[in-house]
Amino acid sequence: MSFTLGIVGIGQFGTHFAELFSAHPDISAVYAVDSVPERIDAIEQREQNPVRFAGRFSSVEELLASDVDAVAIFTQRWTHGKIAIQALQAGKHVYSAVPMAIEEEEIREITRLVQETGLVYMMGETSQYNAAVVLARRIERSGAFGEVFYAEGDYVHDMDLGFYDAYKYSGGDAWKSTASYPPLLYPTHSIGGILGVLEDRHAISVSALGRPDTRGDGVFDKDVSMFDNDVSNAFALFEMDNGGAFRTNELRRVGYPSHKRESRFRFFGEASSFEETVDVTYWHDKKSVLEVTDLISTSSTMSLDDPRLKDVSPTLRDAFVAGAARSHHQERLPAEFQGKPNGHEGAHHFLVDDFARAVTNGKQPMVNAWQAARYTLPGIIAHQSMREGGARLPIRDLGDCPLPVQNLDADQPALDEAGIQALLAEV
Repeated sequence: MSFTLGIVGIGQFGTHFAELFSAHPDISAVYAVDSVPERIDAIEQREQNPVRFAGRFSSVEELLASDVDAVAIFTQRWTHGKIAIQALQAGKHVYSAVPMAIEEEEIREITRLVQETGLVYMMGETSQYNAAVVLARRIERSGAFGEVFYAEGDYVHDMDLGFYDAYKYSGGDAWKSTASYPPLLYPTHSIGGILGVLEDRHAISVSALGRPDTRGDGVFDKDVSMFDNDVSNAFALFEMDNGGAFRTNELRRVGYPSHKRESRFRFFGEASSFEETVDVTYWHDKKSVLEVTDLISTSSTMSLDDPRLKDVSPTLRDAFVAGAARSHHQERLPAEFQGKPNGHEGAHHFLVDDFARAVTNGKQPMVNAWQAARYTLPGIIAHQSMREGGARLPIRDLGDCPLPVQNLDADQPALDEAGIQALLAEV
């Protein structure tokens, strides 16, 4: 069974994913909606790799009133929750870019609607298939870590490395008011990488702090910000349900080559640990240390000068070209994806395949509404904690997904030390 899909937002990400959704064999037709119709024209008319949409709609409302089966949301990040709710109410399956929402009430309404209707909801969190996260998840599934009592996840993306251009592209004349988006309301790249490995864990409380910005360029300025936000760097410590903890950093002013590795992770277990840096990554237990960098190194799927990236800042383009790594489960992907653009440590192909096959299989994906809530809601509560001077606040977890869930990577071998050694020997 195939289905039809309407993409809401043909911007930098929407354009990129439109090519992948159009190539997936389970999607029979792709439609487009954008408030700037010229962006749809541009992708249809480009000389190389054009996307042929089956049609276009003038508004989200017109799309939702149609007989299109599913929607993919690539609009401004604070609008995702509202549009997802409208789409579910209209009987559409939903793929949403991150974050899921910025209000706890929106998150709870999305899960309620999914449970009530049985429709598929997926949040496209790239860290779920970040090559290092995939490798660490395979190690965790083998039991080699033992009990993980502490983990760290960083999303380190300096404003100077492409974010100014991205906000100008999406925000128009009022871009400074939106560029002040609070870091802790965009938590999924750091939290998702941690809980994407520790699949049975979730956060139950948080204390967070934020550092007001000092650049003075009018971006993180409360008088300009539509979010009343002046914090550019924020730090959160979460309590886990096993008595352990994990810490995340959301940094927008930092001397770090975020174009090389904007998300990075560390896991400390009672039996072994995993540590990722910008260039080198290790797994180690109490006797040995293995460098596993080669297992998470991704090949490039396209040139940084590819015309398809002309609207993307040069310092952001690395995130749109990184493809397969040894840790990935490439065998599960459709043959039609060969040679197609990828990105975010090889995540994009897997995200599109997860959603398409969830809809056709009638099951929820791994990053379903309940898992998306675990990646998103802790950041919303952390933002509240930050605003209350670091007060420790409880996180009301929504529980596990009550509907059938597909795991397309279930047959991928877990990795203990011997498995890691064998994989390294193949490199």
